[in-house]
Amino acid sequence: MNRAENITPRLAFPSLTYRLWKVWRRDLDAFMKTYQVNFLPPLFEPILYLLALGLGLGSLVNKTIEGISYIQFIAPALISISMMYGSFFECTYSSFVRMYYQRTFEGIIATPVSVEEVIAGELLWGATRALINSTIVLAVVAAFRLISSPLFILIPLLSFPVGLMFSSLGMCFTALAPNIDFFNYPGFLFITPMFLLSGTFFPISSLPPAVEGVAQVLLPLTHAVNLTRGLILGRVDIGLLLSFIWIVGVTIVFFIISINLMKKRLID
Repeated sequence: MNRAENITPRLAFPSLTYRLWKVWRRDLDAFMKTYQVNFLPPLFEPILYLLALGLGLGSLVNKTIEGISYIQFIAPALISISMMYGSFFECTYSSFVRMYYQRTFEGIIATPVSVEEVIAGELLWGATRALINSTIVLAVVAAFRLISSPLFILIPLLSFPVGLMFSSLGMCFTALAPNIDFFNYPGFLFITPMFLLSGTFFPISSLPPAVEGVAQVLLPLTHAVNLTRGLILGRVDIGLLLSFIWIVGVTIVFFIISINLMKKRLID
């Protein structure tokens, strides 16, 4: 056998069937067994942020930001942050536990479900966590009467592709993680900068030009915040379409990459 026959494509579009939903359903059933605990953080965290930052810090902000009050400015960002946290950490810490400690993936792969379908099911479940968490935060924002446009109804639809994007990014880290402590690195170097610098708590235009350019173009959360804020406030323009296209493109690329990386790890 020559060397060329040993070379397999580094990236191949995954072959998926309906069985991936079996994996998704398994994760949903596990989630519902402890739903009381799972629903509490996305319910109370935005309340604390809106009270402490929106009303507390906001009372010290004497001018409007982009024509709105400070609490109106940060409320959509909290929804986007919940999409990021729910999906990214589901497909890093939780997926690693299922893969490495519980050996759940090995057990599922022993059935007709393929490796690719296991990972795709995990990614879809991560996106579902983003949908669940963001819907809860959206309800909190609505209770604070911070919604200005009927377009807010589109946010749950937006949360799924955003969640799938962060799930795919998170799964790439999972495929490379030698141990669970490894996730401190993407948490500190990837998630925290986005949490702070994606137009969440202050306009990106306040940053130095070089940092502003990176935050505006390269940080995934920036695009999610732009879309969520636009839908909450009813500010629709071409920039929102470009952000959505950016999210879809990144999602497709990293969906494929993450499945290939995880397949290589689990098989090799």
